[in-house]
Amino acid sequence: MDTALDAAFWITATAILLLLVASAFFSGSETALTAASRGKLRAAADRGHRGAAQALHVTEDNERLIGSVLLGNNVVNILATSLATALLTRVFGDSGVAAATLVMTLLVLIFAEVLPKTYAITNAETMASRVARPIGWVILIFAPVVSAVQVLVRALLRMFGVRTDPDTNVLAVREEIAGALSLGHEEGVVDREDRDRILGALDLGDRTVEEVMLHRSNIAMIDASLPATEILKLCLDSPHTRLPLYRDEPENIVGILHAKDLLRAMHKMMGDGAVETAELENFDIMDVAMTPYFIPETTTLDDQMRQFLRRHTHFALVVDEYGALRGLITLEDILEEIVGEISDEFDAEREEPIAMTEDGAYIIDGSMTIRDLNRRQDWNLPDEEANTIAGLVIHEAQMIPTEGQVFSFHGFRFEVVAKEENRLATLKIRPLDPS
Repeated sequence: MDTALDAAFWITATAILLLLVASAFFSGSETALTAASRGKLRAAADRGHRGAAQALHVTEDNERLIGSVLLGNNVVNILATSLATALLTRVFGDSGVAAATLVMTLLVLIFAEVLPKTYAITNAETMASRVARPIGWVILIFAPVVSAVQVLVRALLRMFGVRTDPDTNVLAVREEIAGALSLGHEEGVVDREDRDRILGALDLGDRTVEEVMLHRSNIAMIDASLPATEILKLCLDSPHTRLPLYRDEPENIVGILHAKDLLRAMHKMMGDGAVETAELENFDIMDVAMTPYFIPETTTLDDQMRQFLRRHTHFALVVDEYGALRGLITLEDILEEIVGEISDEFDAEREEPIAMTEDGAYIIDGSMTIRDLNRRQDWNLPDEEANTIAGLVIHEAQMIPTEGQVFSFHGFRFEVVAKEENRLATLKIRPLDPS
């Protein structure tokens, strides 16, 4: 009897040990497969790593993966606890239940949860690649049960008015990258400039040309009816290589003049060694002008950059829904949203748009975009309703303020310092919370 009892004791203890190992496997696998970077797994799979490719395949359906792993983990944990209760009850009598609860809680917590999950977080991609194949078999075996549980869970949630979409990811890839960058910046791992460049590239699909275009009031244009000599002088005096040509009124854009095309035409006229007066009088600027390229103001920056690259042009005129000219945008404007301000030796010296006062406030040009200000000062002013700081103040005030008026919103104090007609030219901004 004692021999049989001893044999049963060791067989049960061995079974409990094996079940704890299985529990540790399920816990670690769940953590590794959910914490592993799909980007790193994809890179390893592209290099021919079969385990990484299997891990990518397994994690495509997170709902089924988690369901199968949780089912296996619960089965082995419950079975191990039941065996431990039966074993210790035979040894200690009625007090064996309390002993089994204490012992199994410690064993499961330390060896089946904390230890494997800690290792899995530390070596997520490596462990995910190793456990992907056996977890794939587990998913296959438990597939009927998991599917039935999924149907039951969705039916119960539907009773409470909760709709679930199995094809929806918990977090989009873009949101994961943005969150990781913001967290890295807060922890000092990622520089602000690096964060802004990557986020700027990610934002191109959500932003329109209207937000970054040069407004029509600031566009340098040339009257196509001017004499050729005057057009040449205006072209040489301008820091820009491409200039819109208009006829009769600035709204009527008839062509785009490229400085090189004009110089080639002038060089051609000098073929005999001199440019005759009659040649200049008969020269038609439209002969060297390019056809203007118009785009709607609602075009996204991502789409427009692709169009620039496809059409082999860097210059477009922006129009509204009525065909009226709103502004212009270049490829450089889009690239500046990623890398920041780009200047060359021909750009005029720009006045600093932000000046700090002695009392800790900031004097800011009202035409400065909210996005640029946020990037420069690391602020979080909203830019959904307005593109510029002046536009934000007008939107929040629901009026055109007068000089000296003060407003407080979004954690900042805004004071109108100067106006030009109805435009808020200069603003004084002070954070309400100095920290």
